Amino acid sequence: MRQPATTLFYWLNIRTWVSFIMLFAARIEVQGAEHIPKKGACILVSNHVNVADPPVLTYVFPRRVVWMAKRELFQAPFVGLLFRAFGLISVRRFEADLSALRRAHQALRRGQVLGMFPEGTRSGGRGLKEGEPGTAIIALRSAAPVLPVAIWGTENVKLPRDLRHRTKIWVRFGPPIAFPERKRVTKEDVAAATAEIMAHIAELLPAQYRGVYGTARPGRVASAPPGR
Repeated sequence: MRQPATTLFYWLNIRTWVSFIMLFAARIEVQGAEHIPKKGACILVSNHVNVADPPVLTYVFPRRVVWMAKRELFQAPFVGLLFRAFGLISVRRFEADLSALRRAHQALRRGQVLGMFPEGTRSGGRGLKEGEPGTAIIALRSAAPVLPVAIWGTENVKLPRDLRHRTKIWVRFGPPIAFPERKRVTKEDVAAATAEIMAHIAELLPAQYRGVYGTARPGRVASAPPGR
C-alpha cells in the first residue's frame, strides 16, 4: 500500500511551492489558531468554497495535513501524479469507499491530521451545502477530535490576476469537537454527528456563507467584523 509522502518531502515540496504562491497571490487573515492541537491525530473539517481552499489551508496550518480528494482528480495525468506523490487519499464520493476509509483510519492511527471537506463539492461562495456522511463515520469510529475551520474569500481568487492583485482571504478555526468512539455506528448516529460538524463550521462563517445551516447554534463564536 502506498504510504503518504515523507515528512521531509512534504515540507520541501508541498509547503515550498504553496508558500511561494500564497506569498504573491493572497493576503490571509487567520483567527482562532490557538485551537489547533500541537500534536496527535485530528480531523480538519472545512467548508469548501473554491479549488484554492486546500492550498490556503495547507499554507496556514502548522502541521502536515493528509487531504482526502475526489477520485476524479487523480485521473488527470499530471494532477493525479502530484496527488499520489504528495500522499493524498483518493475517495469515491457519495458512496461507501472502504479503501479510502481504511487509509484515513491508518493516517489517524499514525497521529496525523486528516483533511476533509464534508460537503463533498465546492459551493462557489453560495453558502454551505448539506454535509455528506463520510466525515462523521470516520470521526465516530476513530474518536479523533474534529477541528472545524471556516474559509471564505477564496471565491474571489483568480490566477494569474492575483499575482498582481492579492486577494483577501479569511480562515477561522474553532474549538475541537469530541465524539466518543463507537464500534457500531447507526445511521442516526451518523446523521446527528454530520449535523453537529456542519453546525460548528457554519457558526464560524459569516451569515451569508452559512447556506442550509443558516440556523447554526448561536453564542459560541463572535460575529464576523463588518464587511466579512
